[in-house]
Amino acid sequence: MQEVMVKRASELLADGTVVRVLGWKNGEFAYDPTPAVFDSADALSAFVYNDFCASNLSKYLIDLCKKDGKTLVFLKPCDSYSFNQLLTEHRVDREKVYIIGLACDGKVDEAKLREAGCEGILGITTDGDTVKVDTLYGEVSVAKADVLGERCVTCKSRQVVVYDELIGENGEVNADCGRFDQVAALEAMTPDERYEFWRGELSRCIRCNACRNICPACSCVNCVFDNPKSGISQKAAADTFEENMFHIIRAFHVAGRCTDCGECSRVCPQHIPLHLLNRKFIKDMNECYGEYQAGAEAGSRAPLVNYTLDDCEPSVVYEREAGK
Repeated sequence: MQEVMVKRASELLADGTVVRVLGWKNGEFAYDPTPAVFDSADALSAFVYNDFCASNLSKYLIDLCKKDGKTLVFLKPCDSYSFNQLLTEHRVDREKVYIIGLACDGKVDEAKLREAGCEGILGITTDGDTVKVDTLYGEVSVAKADVLGERCVTCKSRQVVVYDELIGENGEVNADCGRFDQVAALEAMTPDERYEFWRGELSRCIRCNACRNICPACSCVNCVFDNPKSGISQKAAADTFEENMFHIIRAFHVAGRCTDCGECSRVCPQHIPLHLLNRKFIKDMNECYGEYQAGAEAGSRAPLVNYTLDDCEPSVVYEREAGK
């Protein structure tokens, strides 16, 4: 697919349709491609696309839309939901973006590759359902299904929801993805058990802000946590209250807007399952207000900002349906 992408990008640059391309290039390690902007056909020689290219590119368009000319961006299905949400919030300009949607069957988790015995990773190729990993010690083959990232295992949709053209065959929404199973397991815990679970997870936070910086829904120019008068600006948490506060407030800020792209958990250096906080809110909104998926349609109003006479009242105590 990489050759097709580079060829099409070169054509769109050559005919003036776009003036830049947003894609990926190799990072410090082969398993860590990084988002990059290419402004010429020659620059595209550094373009890469493989099963390590998990980064959601949509947020980078906020700044690129402020520049002259149109930007070509390659969006995977989960990225396209984030783009639609940013479009809904008027954070990006649709007229300044040319979207090529990419069919996707999931991206590989480097940590799972290591668990499968892959060390000294130099590169990756995919042959059907098999991932072939080139390492310092030879080639290792593993089943792709065994090394997919968590968000890909429970992928809500393989459908690109916004694009100008598409590479590959568009997928479908996966209604039975099981993405709320872990949330249900947490809900089944006692309050003390649930508290201990989250204290154990959040206590590892080093306040690097990677989750906030990568999140497409965290698009404020000035973040409340950067306010020097807040007492918590740009520093590690001083106590358990601050650890909880940062992540819980951030989850509240993106409630109804989070598309469940999973970038927060993917980039966390401490491997905290932050996506579970967001999924809890999504699950609650679905149960209280009806099924809603942020980013599925540009311009849609989230339940929390769309009053109806059928809204669940705050005083109503509802019981969850068995197995939900």
